[in-house]
Amino acid sequence: MTKKVFEGYLLLFLITSYSGFSLKAQNVSGSWKGQISVQGNEIPIIFNIQSKINGYRSTMDSPSQGSTGIPMDFTSFENDTLTVLFASAGLKYVGLLKNNSITGILYQNGLELPLSLNKTMRKLPGNTSLPSSKEELNALGNSDIGNYKYAVNDYFAKPKASAFSFSPNGNYLSYREKDDKLKNHVYVKNLKTNETVRVIEEKEELIRGFGWANNNRLIYIMDKGGNEEYHLFAVDLDGNNQIELTPFEGVKVNILKLLKEDKDHMVISMNQNNPQVFEPYKINIVSGEINQLYKNDDDSNPINSYEFDKDGELKGFFRLRDGVNVDFYYRESEENYELKKKLNWKDHFNIVAFNYSSDNPHEAYVLSNLESDKTEIFLYDLKADKVLKTLYSNPDFDASGLRLSRHRNYELDYFSFQGDKKVIIPVSSYYKKLHKKITTEFPGYNYSIADVTDDESKYLVFIQSDKLYGKYFEYDATNKTFKLLYDLMPNLKEEDMAEMHPITYQSRDGLTIHGYITLPNTSISGQKVPLIVNPHGGPQGIRDSWGFNPEAQLFASRGYATLQVNFRISGGYGRAFLESGFKQIGRKAMDDVEDGVQYVVNQGWIDKDRVAIYGGSHGGYAVLRGLTKTPDLYACGVDYVGVSNLFTFMKTIPPYWKPYLKIIKEIWYDEDVSEEKDIMNEVSPVFHINKIKKPLFVVQGANDPRVNIDESDQIVEALRKKGFDIPYMVKYDEGHGFAKEENRIELYQAMLGFFAKHLKPNFNESLKK
Repeated sequence: MTKKVFEGYLLLFLITSYSGFSLKAQNVSGSWKGQISVQGNEIPIIFNIQSKINGYRSTMDSPSQGSTGIPMDFTSFENDTLTVLFASAGLKYVGLLKNNSITGILYQNGLELPLSLNKTMRKLPGNTSLPSSKEELNALGNSDIGNYKYAVNDYFAKPKASAFSFSPNGNYLSYREKDDKLKNHVYVKNLKTNETVRVIEEKEELIRGFGWANNNRLIYIMDKGGNEEYHLFAVDLDGNNQIELTPFEGVKVNILKLLKEDKDHMVISMNQNNPQVFEPYKINIVSGEINQLYKNDDDSNPINSYEFDKDGELKGFFRLRDGVNVDFYYRESEENYELKKKLNWKDHFNIVAFNYSSDNPHEAYVLSNLESDKTEIFLYDLKADKVLKTLYSNPDFDASGLRLSRHRNYELDYFSFQGDKKVIIPVSSYYKKLHKKITTEFPGYNYSIADVTDDESKYLVFIQSDKLYGKYFEYDATNKTFKLLYDLMPNLKEEDMAEMHPITYQSRDGLTIHGYITLPNTSISGQKVPLIVNPHGGPQGIRDSWGFNPEAQLFASRGYATLQVNFRISGGYGRAFLESGFKQIGRKAMDDVEDGVQYVVNQGWIDKDRVAIYGGSHGGYAVLRGLTKTPDLYACGVDYVGVSNLFTFMKTIPPYWKPYLKIIKEIWYDEDVSEEKDIMNEVSPVFHINKIKKPLFVVQGANDPRVNIDESDQIVEALRKKGFDIPYMVKYDEGHGFAKEENRIELYQAMLGFFAKHLKPNFNESLKK
């Protein structure tokens, strides 16, 4: 057996169930490391053993593959003998503990491999001495004292059921349903017989997404502990024939196109051949057979986007040139891709869909800002490289999308854009009637078409507002009737929720800035309330929008207002506004946030002495920058997976971001430019901790591939050396943001306690009552 084959057995099948027996305990808990020899190759193995009330559980690490935490099926320790079973991989280990070492045999598919284990310290990401204890964080959460109608889990527990979608023929309905252990399994319901089958069981790793590939088969994706290395799986609608389609360690999968015309295949991309670039493949979702469609073999000028038609044919691609320019190639004939456009990365030229209703096979719908500041929608001839017709433009906002009807020969149904609220502009006579029907039935709400059957006889309509978490309705197009399918959060009553108000103000240098303020009901009486400023992530091209925001509603339930600012560099407001924020992160972008604070204070809504700042990713960076740039403005801050040091941030980006490093440097800063290096020093919070005067709470996912845990460790360690009491929450099973329900609830409980300590007056006195 070769090293590669052996490791394949170890890593191909990841079983996440645990079991154990209550046995006499000795000091076997902890991490035990050894190595086996396979044809001259030394393969390290680590067993991590935990003692539980009812026995033992264990996981296995394979350091040579960079894989950690593989759950074992069975673990026991009796009469000084350790037994570990990984049934799916045909692996069993039996060893005797003596004199602080374990000597035994690893059985693997007929092989008997000697394996001695010695106690070791398991290497977890980051500095494991820094995180606050669970007891300390629980005590912090207990500071949120009050007679509140709603608890944290009312807002952040996942709905009992969610993510509904029809099978293409409308015979079945798939959805997720949560069990009492907070696992969200996938079910399929036969809409004719009402029979329900659990088709995908969520175990230790989260199901990150799923959907129908055809009438008989579903696909889903998972990663490991939030590392974003997504793998693709498929299963029949009855739960049989489950297969991992991409069992490749260290490889990330992207779904490029579902093929309605080729129901057993889909198009994906993977960075299998080179971790820095993605290449397209056609994959059979039944057999797992994979065929590479095109080579992306120029590391210095990689392809970063592919354009496929409905039949899965590669029609064109965008190639990055010199790190900042983009060339568009289009196929005019078989295997002949012609250079059609030389673009800058700042140019927006996005092929939304081909116009299959036209006799011209090169006709497509394109979103572009090449002819105006705002993104417009064009009918475009890709071969001739010319605009055929301008279909939609808006003087104030970027156009964002359109919808075509496959059932009605790809008729154009509507355009859309995000203004203060989402706006849909109906085009076809069919959709004008449908739009009127929906908006008449649900006035004042946002709606979206979550799904529709192939014959358009059934629509899944999702309704939401600033005060409604969300409801799914089934619309019968034949009878023109609505039926409530599911209320995601029936416990959250609309009348108890706070309103989100769009706001507009002028920045100190004259830009028009848009945003939102969510005011608690206590402000209606004219009472000035504490404020939580919540800068968004990204930051480039991202924006906040009107709708139900669980964070803002949770904060409002505790008496806090929430301010969300679409500062310069935010998306949706045109190219000039976006680019005005380049090289201004931590500078004028932060000015816009500060100007927003001043605006809401001037309206008489906010107590200026009780303003906090909280955010994730770039928003976490904005927290740290705010506490160092304007240390007297904020009473406290919560940094969630935020950057603290721009120099180390640039050096720890994922490998698949490296082709875009020049672009990242054009958006942020380039340390190779002397002036910009000085700015990086100026706006990197870790170099200015002496300016921080207010309390800080730091939160991090240990497996974060975007913002390395070192970013949080740096700021925590530096501030603690100066005597600051910094609560620090780290979850070792999370990545860039917490996806697991129990972790999210712990986060917000601790956060509310932190805000209660630092935003509510007479806090200490209230504790005594």
